[in-house]
Amino acid sequence: MVKEGDCVAVFHSVHRVLKAEKVLKEAGMAFTLIPAPRQLSADCGLALCFSPFERSGVSELLEAAGVGIAELWVMHSGNYTHIV
Repeated sequence: MVKEGDCVAVFHSVHRVLKAEKVLKEAGMAFTLIPAPRQLSADCGLALCFSPFERSGVSELLEAAGVGIAELWVMHSGNYTHIV
């Protein structure tokens, strides 16, 4: 599901991740709602996965909508690296 180089955004609650999903869908952004990977801390059990090329657009849209990303990770060689 998560490919090499993909970003994974984790949120503090199901409400927030579902709001983020709605905002990104309405904007036509490419992303996938996924079960949060076990290696990552996720209070709600869901996360958003998207291409690193979408990162700035996703961040800007979510900030404007008041939906902050709790943690942002990127997949490298089967491991996740914490970005934010």
